[in-house]
Amino acid sequence: MKSLKVLLLILTFAFANIVVAQSVYTTKTGEKYHKSSCKYLKYSKKEYTLKRALELGFSACSVCKPGKGKSTSNSLTNNKQTSTAKSTSAMQCIGKTKAGKRCKRKTKNTNQRCYQH
Repeated sequence: MKSLKVLLLILTFAFANIVVAQSVYTTKTGEKYHKSSCKYLKYSKKEYTLKRALELGFSACSVCKPGKGKSTSNSLTNNKQTSTAKSTSAMQCIGKTKAGKRCKRKTKNTNQRCYQH
């Protein structure tokens, strides 16, 4: 029974060491830490261990959810597909016609206006 407790204690420390030694990334100006494949790391990336990032006061990104048991290298292919897929659905233009009605054209622009507005 005592050997089982010792083995359980050793496994607990080994698992905790793996999670704490996980690499996470931050941006130059951000307050969150991310996985290496997170879409928010597009322009800047600085590597820290998870323990160091927590010591510096960073909090976890709500999009990529780093530190949830998967390592950053294993989830690279899964997140790469979701982060590169952009929303391509067209929305109705928010511009007004001369008659004062809403424009009926569709647009993919981020400002939600068609080419005439």
